[in-house]
Amino acid sequence: MALTLTSGTDLHQHLGMESSAEKEPDRLAINMVIRQDPFSISLDASALLAVAILLIIGMNTVEHLYLECMILAIPIMLLIRNDYHNFLNLGPGGTPATPAGYARLTWYRLFALRDPFSPPPRDPSQLPAAGILRQQPLPYRPGPRPVVAGLAPQRQLNQPGNQKIYQALKLALSDLSALSPKKFITATSCLEKHGFALFARHPLNVCGNGEVCHIHTSDKSMHMNLHPDDIKEVLEKGWGQRHPMAWTGWVHTPVPSTFVMIYAPRDDNDLRIVLRIIEAAVWYTTSEKVDLEGPSES
Repeated sequence: MALTLTSGTDLHQHLGMESSAEKEPDRLAINMVIRQDPFSISLDASALLAVAILLIIGMNTVEHLYLECMILAIPIMLLIRNDYHNFLNLGPGGTPATPAGYARLTWYRLFALRDPFSPPPRDPSQLPAAGILRQQPLPYRPGPRPVVAGLAPQRQLNQPGNQKIYQALKLALSDLSALSPKKFITATSCLEKHGFALFARHPLNVCGNGEVCHIHTSDKSMHMNLHPDDIKEVLEKGWGQRHPMAWTGWVHTPVPSTFVMIYAPRDDNDLRIVLRIIEAAVWYTTSEKVDLEGPSES
């Protein structure tokens, strides 16, 4: 998910076809282990003795206020360094993997959603007027929720999807685009700047040039927009969670309050459910129902 949306770009030029980089296997993303390292400091006997000596010398030679600031500053700098590397460990996303990108995320983090499992309020005047998942309620997702970290990018730390399911998911979206080329198209996500995405050519609810959903190449999770009714169903049944930047308030956020993460499908059964959720994302984006076929037998 990006912190800046593409603007001033011709839609057909931007979405006309997948980039060559997206068509090639993303070996770095596929092989990357997404992780978050805890902050820790280990001191052996020699290091501990050196620190004690330096503290004693400092207490007798340095102004106490300066010494206290130095003692406080060192762990703070180490914490920031660890947090920055954890940001990089989440892999490529829409936010530049630079100190400037990290600083911007740190600001946004102050306003992140505290409860990603509560749906946003419904707007009675918004179209479409209702979601579609309740018409045939979702089953509960088997097993515990995956561990999720990050703001932008936001990624799963465990339970990643596999390449076979990922290809089946891409094929279903590509087939929809091929069957209705005047309504849908696939291309590289303009929110993530990486990853495969489905776009609506004539969106009713616009996000990222009509982006319906995108798939993260690294963990195979997804981001998409859903009607608040459908978000409630997804949250209750354990298939996803709201994006931490999907807030409403005086601080501008580049994503709407209906922006959600859908966990990576782990098998064919998960894939069928996720395809139903993508159908709901298409419904919310275009107010049009589509039918995405489940995985075909190989």
